[in-house]
Amino acid sequence: MSAKPRVVHELPTDLDRNRLPRHVAVIMDGNGRWAKRRGLPRTMGHRRGVDALKALLRYCRDWGVEALTAYAFSTENWGRPLEEVEFLMALFERVLMRELREMMEEEVRIRFVGNLQALPASLQEKIALSMEETRDNRGIWFTVATNYGGREEIIRACRTIAAQVLRGEIEPEAIDESLFEKHLYTAGICHPDLLIRTSGELRISNFLLWQMAYAEIYVTDTLWPDFDRTEFYRALSSYQKRERRFGKVGSRE
Repeated sequence: MSAKPRVVHELPTDLDRNRLPRHVAVIMDGNGRWAKRRGLPRTMGHRRGVDALKALLRYCRDWGVEALTAYAFSTENWGRPLEEVEFLMALFERVLMRELREMMEEEVRIRFVGNLQALPASLQEKIALSMEETRDNRGIWFTVATNYGGREEIIRACRTIAAQVLRGEIEPEAIDESLFEKHLYTAGICHPDLLIRTSGELRISNFLLWQMAYAEIYVTDTLWPDFDRTEFYRALSSYQKRERRFGKVGSRE
């Protein structure tokens, strides 16, 4: 049987390919509310959220975005009801195994960041397998922040560097941004140019605190399971209308 042909999503003609963000990050908020509005269990919202993320990954790949980072599970999410947390852990495992073959076929490079040692052992195994299997792929970088917290990441980096100073391996004067970034979970990945947050919440929720220093932020009231091609187009269109100054004087001033 021949393989099912992949659908290619063409870049909308009014978007400038040369002004696309290299790296898009997304806070996928609103799964529970999406389900509640429809009288469904919260788990159904998470299932639909996986479909929305898969579609976004393909839009990014086809339209020329080099990297996508998704906030899948924060360090604070352990405070959710136990049944929901257990469902999410099991869902992560099932999705990884179900999608690994397609990720290989489509040259996706997947990477998980966060305190992965706190995750269930079986999920850790699936994560390690998926990263190893896709390590040599040459397509889009897909980073999944799982049991991730921006403050925890920064403290972890500080402790690592402090230990190196105590051992006499580096001098305090040698500590700069470049050295610090080498000890972050995201080492080797370019910083996000665009952060998309769904469900209308106006906060970054402890996500990529260091890396978001100059990211453009786009907020939509759309709940995550309803985030589709049109919504992504609107986010990119908004991004391309902005002038990124990085602290300098812009052309309009």
